[in-house]
Amino acid sequence: MPPGGGGPMKDCEYSQISTHSSSPMESPHKKKKIAARRKWEVFPGRNKFFCNGRIMMARQTGVFYLTLVLILVTSGLFFAFDCPYLAVKITPAIPAVAGILFFFVMGTLLRTSFSDPGVLPRATPDEAADLERQIDIANGTSSGGYRPPPRTKEVIINGQTVKLKYCFTCKIFRPPRASHCSLCDNCVERFDHHCPWVGNCVGKRNYRFFYMFILSLSFLTVFIFAFVITHVILRSQQTGFLNALKDSPASVLEAVVCFFSVWSIVGLSGFHTYLISSNQTTNEDIKGSWSNKRGKENYNPYSYGNIFTNCCVALCGPISPSLIDRRGYIQPDTPQPAAPSSGITMYGATQSQSDMAAATPLLQSEPSLTSDELHLPGKPGLGTPCASLTLGPPTPPASMPNLAEATLADVMPRKDEHMGHQFLTPDEAPSPPRLLAAGSPLAHSRTMHVLGLASQDSLHEDSVRGLVKLSSV
Repeated sequence: MPPGGGGPMKDCEYSQISTHSSSPMESPHKKKKIAARRKWEVFPGRNKFFCNGRIMMARQTGVFYLTLVLILVTSGLFFAFDCPYLAVKITPAIPAVAGILFFFVMGTLLRTSFSDPGVLPRATPDEAADLERQIDIANGTSSGGYRPPPRTKEVIINGQTVKLKYCFTCKIFRPPRASHCSLCDNCVERFDHHCPWVGNCVGKRNYRFFYMFILSLSFLTVFIFAFVITHVILRSQQTGFLNALKDSPASVLEAVVCFFSVWSIVGLSGFHTYLISSNQTTNEDIKGSWSNKRGKENYNPYSYGNIFTNCCVALCGPISPSLIDRRGYIQPDTPQPAAPSSGITMYGATQSQSDMAAATPLLQSEPSLTSDELHLPGKPGLGTPCASLTLGPPTPPASMPNLAEATLADVMPRKDEHMGHQFLTPDEAPSPPRLLAAGSPLAHSRTMHVLGLASQDSLHEDSVRGLVKLSSV
């Protein structure tokens, strides 16, 4: 070892190998931040959501906007052209009552249209697979391709046998009174019908608001129609019938709209009043599920036997919470840290040490020195310019620096820059072969130890040759 050999190595600098890239050699402890998404963004049904999932509607909303236009235009014309005359000639209570009815109609309409009707959540893949196994076992088959025709279960409710049908879309057995809406593609609890006029399904959670909407709309339509006719009659008594129509043409339009709509609205209100009093749904009534034509023993197991009780349960009972939690967050999968490529688990390592560990295979893949490459007599030493570094697999990513062109000063970090990290000192860490630039001083203790071994081998060969010569003599 040359005198003062430890001095030049103190000037050597360490640099941290950059591994911050999207390659497989990225640090295993680095986690990517995934933006949290709400459940309504990935909702499987055919619905539209507004206001960050607070408003839920069907996709076909054209008829709903027509309903809004008819109510707003008819009521607006009545307040603008009829109410001022009626308030002066009859009583100011007319516009007040009309205003109360109008706001009640709009409130119940929006509540029906924008709420969850009682959508049932679909089964997860694990739940669906478990249910499939139960069905296969119940039907005595284990083949995955065979599917029995009707998939039903039977339950007894108040002495009446009720069948639960299997939904192939939602992968669940629908509870009693539930049905799958083909327009919204959802199973709805206590499904009544899909109403395009409100732009939503009518089910367990919004049926009472739907009923109050059509009932209040019936009163508003009858109220407007009656006082429009009153307005025209009062004007015709003063100026004549034709002059009264010319003086208030808006009243004619209101009377026509109310005349053609009042029959259907009032009739629909009466029909649903009958359904509430008997505790039935539109779906059950159309199918005749509890009709006496199916037999004397066929009766409605959901009826309380009292009209007043049935009405109180439908209109005054508690509203069940939504089951789909459309504004909840999707829980992302927890990332599992991968094991280091060297097979050694690193505990308590700093970020710099983790990055250095990720780059370790690059240095290990380099071929080792052979005896022919040692500093023997007649051959160039290690102080000569090095050949380019030949790396084996794995190939470093494009974002990493080329180790073949790196010098010892580029591989080793500065002491003053990384005082917080515990790196090996130059005397403790071996120097990677072929990374010394031309003219770099060789002061590494382990390298000099290799050279010392090489010179000892050379002396041993000379001594053996001398003994051979002596023995031959």
